[in-house]
Amino acid sequence: MGWFGHNHMPVEGRTILMTGASAGTGLSAARIFARKGAHVVIISRDQAKLNEAIRSMKAEAKSPETQRFHAIAADVAEPGYAKRVVAEATAWNNGEPPEIVWCLAGLSMPMLWTEEEAMKAARYSMDVNYFGSAEMSQAIMRAWLLPGQGAKKPSTRQSRPAAKHIIFTGSVLSTFSLAGHGTYTPSKFAVRALADALAMEARLYPDVPIEVHLVLPNSITTAGLERENATKPQVTHELEGADTPQSADDVAGLSIAGLEKGRYFITTSFVGELMRWSAMGNSPRNNWFIDTLMASILPLIMLYVTWDMNKVVSSWAKKNKQS
Repeated sequence: MGWFGHNHMPVEGRTILMTGASAGTGLSAARIFARKGAHVVIISRDQAKLNEAIRSMKAEAKSPETQRFHAIAADVAEPGYAKRVVAEATAWNNGEPPEIVWCLAGLSMPMLWTEEEAMKAARYSMDVNYFGSAEMSQAIMRAWLLPGQGAKKPSTRQSRPAAKHIIFTGSVLSTFSLAGHGTYTPSKFAVRALADALAMEARLYPDVPIEVHLVLPNSITTAGLERENATKPQVTHELEGADTPQSADDVAGLSIAGLEKGRYFITTSFVGELMRWSAMGNSPRNNWFIDTLMASILPLIMLYVTWDMNKVVSSWAKKNKQS
């Protein structure tokens, strides 16, 4: 909640693993973490870009004598990639799994659903955007929590260890879909659903506090946006008319500021805030009056429902304490 300016995600001296961090927003964020004193492991397919990214982080390191940086070439769309990556990062990190993981790798190939290549694009988007993040989150949670997977027993001398963090990258389109984005938004809706589930599931492990976050940026002025616009239908351009793309540096800075404030949903613009508040999004209504009325009431009801569900999970954890 950011009460009294407390930093909920200090990074100095901690190890951060980031997918999709050889360019764009990922690289911008990695540089910020380097300036804040973190050790950083970056993941991407392109070894040349990884090498250049490492050089740029070293140049901006807060403590270049002690900070460490590492690159691992991997394709997040490849099944099973995350287990190998986490194992390599853990070995490099003196046997300790990275304490913070940020899944940034993603892509968008918008097109109308009737186009021949639409299903192929949708499947690949799901492989990269959803399964790439899902596999990494499972691999790191197993490393943190399960004996034999890298997890270590919490110290009895420390009442509450520093929280681990899993950061997912969604989109404002995680809450609001548009014509032409049928190949993209399902993968980002899925990322949001996974983040919601893990935020609750983390309560099963009170001895290893895990914070889950979901970043919901607008369009970002990167090479990825140029590739996206190459296939984007004109109607989608028109629907997105009010969307002003942000720079990678701005999105990275705003996202990290939100993480330090302890937020779950992290938006990078007022438009993003409005879309986050709109729980129903632009889904068709069965009855405009009733659905609109209930949309104004449901947030109050969901406060109780979410509290009750979290209470059930926490109670279950106490009765069935994890080893």
